[in-house]
Amino acid sequence: MTGVEFLRLTDVHAFYGESHILHGVDLQVNRGEVVTLLGRNGAGRTTTLKSILGLVGRRTGSIMVNGREAIDLPPHRIAQLGIGYCPEERGIFASLTCEENLLLPPAVASGGMSVGEIYTMFPNLKERAASPGMRLSGGEQQMLAVARILRTGARLLLLDEISEGLAPVIVQALGRAIRMLREKGLTIVMVEQNFRFAQTVADRHYVMEHGRIVDMVANEDLAASMDRLHDYLGV
Repeated sequence: MTGVEFLRLTDVHAFYGESHILHGVDLQVNRGEVVTLLGRNGAGRTTTLKSILGLVGRRTGSIMVNGREAIDLPPHRIAQLGIGYCPEERGIFASLTCEENLLLPPAVASGGMSVGEIYTMFPNLKERAASPGMRLSGGEQQMLAVARILRTGARLLLLDEISEGLAPVIVQALGRAIRMLREKGLTIVMVEQNFRFAQTVADRHYVMEHGRIVDMVANEDLAASMDRLHDYLGV
């Protein structure tokens, strides 16, 4: 791997109460890379994203974000290192309009996308700008959840299962957006269950089992690694 490191997890353990979820996670992501976390449900992928942001009960080890140690920082300070998080549950405010939802998160750094740029990337949201969040389709809500963090100036995006349950046309639109964001130099870590979608956008894939990274596959090596991945994922 070459490039400038943006994120590194070293021997990260994470706990919810007495439950020990992550057991020494090690991974590295370079600036401008798109990396997926693959694995079965319960493997620890979402907990890995939440650990980066400090949204777990307790965590140990080292989490370096753009050269800064973040393991002892509170979540709002970690976000200010330039991280945007799109949770699996989306978190759209039902009573606010699409545009009000879009404008809600505060900037964490300069250089965020303008509303106009976001509407160019997601034309559906421009059409629904005045619609309440509760009136948006699932696909439109997912687009909004991704778009909302692009305004903040975040340079590292953590995306949790953004393709889940969506129509193929929406998944394709999200894929186009991710490729555009990579071209803009953003760094993206995605938890993904849709293997076919993952391979259209990612540079590398980390495989998780039982709270650990058990393998890493470069996207160009996927075809040669399918038997191995089938054993891990049942795909």
